[in-house]
Amino acid sequence: MRIGICGGTFDPFHHGHLEPVLAARDVMQWDRAFYVPAHLQPFKRDQATSSGYHRFAMTVLGTEERDELYVSPRELERGDVSYTVDTLEQLRADDPDATLDWIIGDDNLPQLEQWKSLSRIFELANFVVLSRTGGAAASLVPASHRHRVTTPDERGRSGAIVFARNATVPISSTEVRRRVRAGQPIDAFVDPRVRRYIEHNRLYQGEHP
Repeated sequence: MRIGICGGTFDPFHHGHLEPVLAARDVMQWDRAFYVPAHLQPFKRDQATSSGYHRFAMTVLGTEERDELYVSPRELERGDVSYTVDTLEQLRADDPDATLDWIIGDDNLPQLEQWKSLSRIFELANFVVLSRTGGAAASLVPASHRHRVTTPDERGRSGAIVFARNATVPISSTEVRRRVRAGQPIDAFVDPRVRRYIEHNRLYQGEHP
């Protein structure tokens, strides 16, 4: 079993969260892929977010037509700071023999050394890097981990860094929220069900950046 896992705030969930993962799925040959909305991201502790309930609901709505995609509430249920290592420990316990690929954007690479228990993460999973800048390259990997860079076919159950070489989707949750506050359309950025959910619940009407 090969499993892709994509963590994030998803505030709101948009096409930029979906399309690169779908593109990478074929390259990485995932049997299934999970989105895991964070309760509180370690590097965004001071940023206001919508409730976990809303973010989970929007992620479910945004993936509803994709039977191969799942949304896991485990970080929301666990509460506190959502450390990747804790989620991977749970996933590894659920499926000891699976190949676990933790999906990140290339903009996360420079701060990789700041992740909690990074050595343990590499024991549990691989990192699959999606391009957000359009220039993903091994040079972005901290020097101490460049020996881990390999190809999708050569990766094992854990310990590797793989570049999926996906096309970039120039969308951000910040821009979606800004457009909602400004009364501008967001149809090109989110699933229609997500747009209706935002409108029905009057999300992003205040000062939330």
